[in-house]
Amino acid sequence: MSRVVYLHIGAPKTGTTYLQDRLMLNQATLAEHGVTIPTKNRFVDADLFHFRAALDLLDQDWGGTPGHAKGSWDTMVKRVHRAHGTVIISHEVLAPAKPDVVARVMNDLADNEIHLVYSARDLGRQLPAAWQESIKQGRKWTFRRFLDKVERDQTWFRAAMDLPAVLDNWGAKLPPERVHVVTVPHDRGPTGNELWLRFCRAFGIDPAWAPLDSERANRSLGIAETQLVRRLNRRLELPMWRDATYDALIRELLAQDVLASRDSIPVRLPPDRFDFAEAQSRVWIDWIKRTGVDVVGDAEDLRPTRPNPEKTWRDPDRVSPKLQLGAALDALTVMTREAAERTPTGDLGYRVRQQARRLRER
Repeated sequence: MSRVVYLHIGAPKTGTTYLQDRLMLNQATLAEHGVTIPTKNRFVDADLFHFRAALDLLDQDWGGTPGHAKGSWDTMVKRVHRAHGTVIISHEVLAPAKPDVVARVMNDLADNEIHLVYSARDLGRQLPAAWQESIKQGRKWTFRRFLDKVERDQTWFRAAMDLPAVLDNWGAKLPPERVHVVTVPHDRGPTGNELWLRFCRAFGIDPAWAPLDSERANRSLGIAETQLVRRLNRRLELPMWRDATYDALIRELLAQDVLASRDSIPVRLPPDRFDFAEAQSRVWIDWIKRTGVDVVGDAEDLRPTRPNPEKTWRDPDRVSPKLQLGAALDALTVMTREAAERTPTGDLGYRVRQQARRLRER
């Protein structure tokens, strides 16, 4: 068997953006050491290609016109079959895939030695990050409602973060030594980038093969910034969050470039939700010990750290008008400058005027 394929399937909010960007930046040097990060062609970044391949597998069309991802998975399989040595495929939206999708992947890659890589983070940190990420993606729910749905197993994020369920599904036909759980450390470690080193060990690569560091990170929003975007989502028409315009203007420009850069109060898990997070960690760690899968890092990293009882918890659903106003003014400043640089004609201008007219008619 000449190829080893590592399938990194998530979970979301476990350093995946950084990982995927660093792999893409170092494609050339990794290739020199027999490690392939597949891409469609030199005009399509590898991380975008992997995203489209995942969407194609899942029969979904996020952030693009209908059908924009069609055929991407078949192209990915062709690229894998042309490679030699090690191949890495990575995207977190694959984590909660249905059994029929998993069966297709395993069948399409059956002539390779397949390894599964799953990065996991304790729910004390993961749930706040997942909620604000869902808001950046266009959702409107409060933090409390989001947490209620997670505890009732009613959200995509819960399905993607359920370590035993994800790995029982994806790893059903793989020996435990080929299932690698990368735990997200509670600190960056003595090197300042412990998580990256753990990813390298999971993929069997030398960190020196990828010398270019990534400055890209999917940073979390604070309570005021998340609340601002949530309220903006409520004002926008529902289909817009699936639109490429929303992705470019709201998620990337406003949320990621502007609001995530502000010095703000972070979103924290409410103290009364730690019982749930701790119970889940015990289930995860027991599953890991029982199955004998490979742990890269420390399984104890999956236990949440309760906050200092003397430290006041700030409710993300009840943010003062003053804090929201500061975030809103920064947002308005950037969006005004962006609008000034765009032509007044075209589809975007028309849609903005239509939205303004609807607001006036309320």
